[in-house]
Amino acid sequence: MVQQERAIRTRRAVLEAAAQVFAEHGYVAATVADILKLAGVTKGALYFHFDSKEALAKGVLELQADQRLPTQETRLQEVVDITMTMAHRLPIDSVLRAGARLSADPVGREHCGSAWSVWVVVLTDLLSRAHRNGETLAHVQPREIAELIVGAFNGVQLYSYVENNLGDVEHRVSVLMSHLMPSIAAPAVLLRLDMAPDRGARVLSMANRIEATVA
Repeated sequence: MVQQERAIRTRRAVLEAAAQVFAEHGYVAATVADILKLAGVTKGALYFHFDSKEALAKGVLELQADQRLPTQETRLQEVVDITMTMAHRLPIDSVLRAGARLSADPVGREHCGSAWSVWVVVLTDLLSRAHRNGETLAHVQPREIAELIVGAFNGVQLYSYVENNLGDVEHRVSVLMSHLMPSIAAPAVLLRLDMAPDRGARVLSMANRIEATVA
């Protein structure tokens, strides 16, 4: 049991180090040597879990949807919550920043895939349920809207990164959702959506309280 827990901690440490290196340098410039140095583990320990840089990048991408958020009254509020919590986490979470950079890098995408497809699947599921529940306007096509949100979010976060090092990303994503949702949500649902810039911080605080209670 102790050995298993140590292996889990080592794997997580390697992935967090890999995320920092990929977020800073991108896929091509990142090296296993940099990841080893940052993780503080032996080469044998790293290769026990990941046999290549490609495997490390795929491992980082698998963590993109690791956050569990509280269930809300409507599925559309949950769509908003995903975008706003991501906006809140981006400046402080190297795993998400690495996912964004790897996904936007043609070489990285070729070798390890994309976080965008993960988020499209998650959002398509929520939007499909919202559509069945009558939360959306009649014309809404869940997959198309999911791809629109993912594409627009990544454009906004990239603009925020270039212009302000993600310092205003929560505000910018709040503006994005405030303009997108009127073309998606049924009027009665739209009136109840919370898309404020601090929504992500509040939802994550709620999630942490629930997790602490369960533990």
